[in-house]
Amino acid sequence: MIGGFPVLAGATMSVAVGEIVLLQGPNGAGKTSLLRLCAGLLPIARGTGSVFGFDLATQRDSIRPRVGMLGHRNGLYGDLTVAENVAFWGSTAGATSAEVEAAVTRLGVDGRLRDVMVVKLSAGQKRRTALACLVARRAELWLLDEPHAGLDAAGRDELDTVLRQAVDSGATVLVASHELERAGSLAHRVVEVVAGQVHEVEPPS
Repeated sequence: MIGGFPVLAGATMSVAVGEIVLLQGPNGAGKTSLLRLCAGLLPIARGTGSVFGFDLATQRDSIRPRVGMLGHRNGLYGDLTVAENVAFWGSTAGATSAEVEAAVTRLGVDGRLRDVMVVKLSAGQKRRTALACLVARRAELWLLDEPHAGLDAAGRDELDTVLRQAVDSGATVLVASHELERAGSLAHRVVEVVAGQVHEVEPPS
């Protein structure tokens, strides 16, 4: 609920382990709220829902450690370096130093960039760093809001590869995007969110 009005109403859906599901719909339709709900960041006002078997009304704290969410904001600390940010977020999931370094290298923010403070990075470099944090966290559920934004062509291709490999390793991905051609090519299913409702579910075109 925001301002007394339901953000999502009649949103009934289920997602299987190992799926990539694209959420599409106009701005303000409820896509971001649906992702935040699945991350345990928003309370469920009415109805029922669960993630990993945990109740969204009463067990949200148990969901958060198993989820990685990337929204419009990158969630980075500007006064820390690239490597320090990835190490911090990786530590919340017990990532080793080797896993942190592998994530930094994988997203191309290694070399001279690894010791640069995030505040000095370009938009694309910040996005790569945020994605490296997700890789280091080894999340079981990836919740991505316009993840390709700010990335160059090579970064977008690398992200697509990372997501496919995450799913191959047993993760599940929900991605909200207006880039329907690119995101649709990744997705196993497309869910349309309109006015806070899951309007339809169809295979990607």
